Amino acid sequence: MRDIIRETPSVTADDLVQPFFVIDGKNKSETIASMPGIARHSVDRLIKAAAEFQKPGGKAVLLFGVVDSSQKNSKASAAYSKDSIVAKAIKAIKKEFPQIIVFTDVCLCAYTDHGHCGVLKGRIIDNDASLEFLSRMALTHADAGADFVAPSDMMDFRVKAIREALAKSGHENTGILSYAVKYASAFYGPFREAADSVPQFGDRKTYQMDPANKREALKEALKDIKEGADMVMVKPALAYLDVVHLLKEKTNVPVAAYNVSGEYSMVKAAAAKHWIDERAVTSEILTSIKRAGADLIITYHAQEYLTWQKRK
Repeated sequence: MRDIIRETPSVTADDLVQPFFVIDGKNKSETIASMPGIARHSVDRLIKAAAEFQKPGGKAVLLFGVVDSSQKNSKASAAYSKDSIVAKAIKAIKKEFPQIIVFTDVCLCAYTDHGHCGVLKGRIIDNDASLEFLSRMALTHADAGADFVAPSDMMDFRVKAIREALAKSGHENTGILSYAVKYASAFYGPFREAADSVPQFGDRKTYQMDPANKREALKEALKDIKEGADMVMVKPALAYLDVVHLLKEKTNVPVAAYNVSGEYSMVKAAAAKHWIDERAVTSEILTSIKRAGADLIITYHAQEYLTWQKRK
């Protein structure tokens, strides 16, 4: 009876995107202490991980590159070099699994020696100067075969710059999933360990949004849609379900929500203490995000959730 009158359909593989972290080297998988079950993979290991993700029905991945300190500099050159670690990963996945939808994170923070999402002018983020490098990074990913590039930097006008760069290079069909509504959140801690992207000074409040602001979220999303975004994202998800719902109601493009590292790690920590039923809580969380209006959910729970569903 509950099933036939259920208002929100069950979360399926069509709703989920699994993030992966990619590193240089061969036959390497590095565990991430604050994110149990998640690892950084070299490209050969990433292929094996992608194969495992496909088994329970996984269809889409989001790639993050991680480089060591020797490859970082003020201009984030490792982010947009033609043989960047993400470019290698895209080519490998598309060769082995052409049907997997590949999203790629476009941001400079993991590649700069200062850890900020744009290039600096003194100790200030130079928004306009950053657009060139973000566009070059997006082009590198598109050239390698990415289906969607996902700018997460929160620089103003970067969607327009990337859309124009893609069009000029013959990549009109490469989509843009904009991190349009990205809050300056305390839920990102585990990710910054995973991606080695902690700012070396200050914080990101000058370019990420104030968690107290809701109307600003709609302004940011509509601006990015006007500039050419095919989808818009709210990040984080759980503390901002009202924002997810607002964008679903007020925009005309698909809305994604990012169930971020801190949200994932809290579930894992409580489950390890046997304080919660991990499967039930995870299902409830993902259902709540879909109920709020998300068309796409980026979550570190994706593979586990699909495996649990398949075993039912």
